[in-house]
Amino acid sequence: MSDPGSSAEELSLLKSTLRSSLRQYPNFPTPGILFEDILPLFSAPSLHASLIRALEIHVLSSHPPALTPPFSGVDVIVGLEARGFLFGPSLALRLGAGFVPVRKVGKLPGETVKVKYEKEYGADWFEMQKDAIRPGQKVVIVDDIIATGKWNYLGS
Repeated sequence: MSDPGSSAEELSLLKSTLRSSLRQYPNFPTPGILFEDILPLFSAPSLHASLIRALEIHVLSSHPPALTPPFSGVDVIVGLEARGFLFGPSLALRLGAGFVPVRKVGKLPGETVKVKYEKEYGADWFEMQKDAIRPGQKVVIVDDIIATGKWNYLGS
C-alpha cells in the first residue's frame, strides 16, 4: 500500500492539472449555471489517465481494501448516464470492481428499478437493472457533478 502522504500530494498535483484543462460555460444549460466541461480531459490520453488516477486515489482513501473478507474496498462502480459512462468502466477496472450503468428510463432490457431525482433545472428519472447490485455490495456512484457540486443519490 502506498504512503498516504504521497497519495495526497499526488492527488493535489493531479487536481491542479485537471482543473486547468476544464472549459467553463457560463449560463449553460440555463441562466445562472456555470458549467464545467470535462470533455477536454478525454482529448489527451495523459489527461484521461490523470483523471482515472485521481479518482482511484480518492476512492481508495475513502474506501481502502480490507485485510479480511470481502477484501475489496469497493465492489461496484455505478456510472450515471451519460458522462459517468466515460470514466466509470475505467475506474472499475483499476479498482477491480464491477461496473453498473444507470440509464434514463426505457433504455435497459429486463426488470428494472427507477428513481426520480432533482437537477438544478428540473426533475428526471434514472433506471437500472434490478439484479445489477447484490445486497451488501459496496457501491461508489460516479458522474460529472462539476456543474452542480451536488451528489445524486440513487435510492432503492
